[in-house]
Amino acid sequence: MKFSRLDFARCAQRLAPLAQLALRLALAVPFFRSGLTKWESFGHLSDSAVYLFREEFRLHLFGAEVPYPFPVFMAHASGCAEILLPILLVLGLGTRFAALGLLAMTAIIQLTVPDGWANFHLPWAAMALALVVWGPGPLCVDRLIEARKR
Repeated sequence: MKFSRLDFARCAQRLAPLAQLALRLALAVPFFRSGLTKWESFGHLSDSAVYLFREEFRLHLFGAEVPYPFPVFMAHASGCAEILLPILLVLGLGTRFAALGLLAMTAIIQLTVPDGWANFHLPWAAMALALVVWGPGPLCVDRLIEARKR
């Protein structure tokens, strides 16, 4: 059986919604799991998360290691973003905004852990950028909201 270019294009077109859903899930999982480690209970950030931002994490800027500014605020902001943005991604609600937020977080993580670019940061950035450019696809809450408005 021969597979023509037209057959391939039709197959790819049908798989595109699943690919966009897979991108959303693949990007959401590592951030959500990291976010879970930052919280002891609802609204209570773990002491270890605050400790990391105060004592361990450093921004690698122009050959220097710079402490995080406002470390307690940054720990809270990171913890909130790592829970909220992945949930938005999975639902397909404000996907471009959520992906842009995770792209910015990936850039900050890259400045914090420069050695992780090839194994983690580059794939995360590529997935986030793809979602910013192409959006969530048809399998998302945003499409349901749009359909109800019509």
